[in-house]
Amino acid sequence: MARIRQAAIIGTAAVAVLATAVAPASAATTTIRAGSATAAPYAGNVQASLLGVATVSTSIGSGSCDESTMTGSVNSDGTALTIDAADFTGAGGGPCTGTTSSTITAQNLPWTGGAVAYDPNGTNGRDASVTIANFRVEAVVDLFGGITCVFGGTLTADGYNGDNPDRPDTGNAEAQVGVNGATVSKQGGSWLCPSTASVTATYELLGESTAGSGTFDQSLYVTG
Repeated sequence: MARIRQAAIIGTAAVAVLATAVAPASAATTTIRAGSATAAPYAGNVQASLLGVATVSTSIGSGSCDESTMTGSVNSDGTALTIDAADFTGAGGGPCTGTTSSTITAQNLPWTGGAVAYDPNGTNGRDASVTIANFRVEAVVDLFGGITCVFGGTLTADGYNGDNPDRPDTGNAEAQVGVNGATVSKQGGSWLCPSTASVTATYELLGESTAGSGTFDQSLYVTG
């Protein structure tokens, strides 16, 4: 009986050690701040403005958009990232151009359920991961006499603080979001539309120094 009790105690101890070893590490916290690593937390409206060119590639061709702006809001802990308005156009507001010309229109706004999460590991040199959930756009493509394609899904991107030397546009000192070959899936439209599209773009990210003003002049910074 003593041996049985001893074996039971040893077994219980082994299970406790194993449980400790495999227990998940606590998730890193996220704080979006108003301009620096030590500034006050920021919650409110945000605007993402395209830096350079946004490229959309598919099996039937690719196109480039010269102008794009997305506006929305986010909590200071990075939750509830929402996109209320989004536009994607060529120079001067015309169609996006390339091997195919297309007019792109955002659908099903607002896009809710997104998030910004601080990345303590600095994956790809980033400071945070950025998720835009429920992304959905309609593209009327100047091909085969004109076809309509609807693409959507979850866009994942890398977030960079304005002082990060690995940010995509080192000539810009604001926070940036880099979408690098993110895949979205066909959700409607012509049978001629490809099943997926790949999106690559870099955006500058700003908040409002005066809440609700519509003037996006507040630098942002993500910390853990």
